[in-house]
Amino acid sequence: VPYVMPVSFTVSIPLDDLLIFSAFSEYPNSLFGDLKIKFKINPNAFVFCQVDPVISLAKFYTICIDELLSSGQDKLKDIDLFFRNWSLTFQYTNMFTQIGCTADLITGIRAEELAPSGLKNLVCDVKPVTVSVRNYIITAVTANMSGYKASDTCLNRVRQFYSTRPFVVPAQRIESWAFPSAAALTGLRTSQNIPLSHVTDMCLIFPKDPRCITCFENPCYQNMQVSTLGRNFPDFPMNTLNEQFFTMQLQANNLDNIFDATDEYEDSLATPRGSATRRYNPNTDITSFFITLQCERNSNGALTFDGLDTQNQNISVELRGMPVYQGAVDTYYNVDTNGKHPPPPVLCTVHDTFWLFTPNNGGSCDYDTTHSFDEVIGQVTA
Repeated sequence: VPYVMPVSFTVSIPLDDLLIFSAFSEYPNSLFGDLKIKFKINPNAFVFCQVDPVISLAKFYTICIDELLSSGQDKLKDIDLFFRNWSLTFQYTNMFTQIGCTADLITGIRAEELAPSGLKNLVCDVKPVTVSVRNYIITAVTANMSGYKASDTCLNRVRQFYSTRPFVVPAQRIESWAFPSAAALTGLRTSQNIPLSHVTDMCLIFPKDPRCITCFENPCYQNMQVSTLGRNFPDFPMNTLNEQFFTMQLQANNLDNIFDATDEYEDSLATPRGSATRRYNPNTDITSFFITLQCERNSNGALTFDGLDTQNQNISVELRGMPVYQGAVDTYYNVDTNGKHPPPPVLCTVHDTFWLFTPNNGGSCDYDTTHSFDEVIGQVTA
């Protein structure tokens, strides 16, 4: 029988965390009108994870210590038994799982008496559990945007300046394309024909379930490359477990200088899911994996923002690679030990786009998805 429980929580999403608004460092709305945002919540994009039972029981002991001390020794002995006998061999899912998918969770922990003398054994029940969202209600939405005070004279001069040229805010748009075929026992070799429009980055994700939206793991592949327009991305075959790949991903996501990567992201890049002889049970969250491939030309140490563009004509994009560990220990092809295999990988193309604001006619906005960086900036500097 499904167990239903109400859950209330707060989701805080800063405006500049949304990719399309990431460059909104300032917005002089007194010139261009009000900015209205319409958004939808996808309940299947949420994830769940079981709290570490050791931490959970320690918190329970701390909160309820007075009650436990007054209730006799039996409960204290059971708690002591738990801490002394808890084993990492209990195979439950230690990482995030997509809402709607199934995870092996601990559904019961108990002390079973083995002998009349009081000798007990710790028993841990692990069962597959599926967490779903039946319905949801958004009770409140708030937004914080920084502003500044400007005199009427200043605003009039700015309005006059932008009356003949647009106020440009760079942005990005992502399109996702699932490859037509999935991984086989020997690896991946799949291609698709898609149009490329000012593509500055290509991202690869490897879902293990068709319902996966935010949880992706390292496929543990080698000799992996993407080929299109007669070029290979990157220039060298990737091994998703070695140091060169780790460094490349930090650089591609601007996490090698001012910003630091989270522990979960680093673990997703660097933690193998198995060895040549056995599969590993993860002891940390490793579901933040994706591959970013930069497509801008590197000229004299500076990136040239031209991107890949085929003038809306379809072009073949091929992905190939092979598992580091083949057979039963290939944790990407063998999602579990029950014969489940993954859906096709997904290619995400990142396009340069621009918000173009003007104060004319009471204020207007155009979302430009067709012109290049140089073409748009040329309007401002002309």
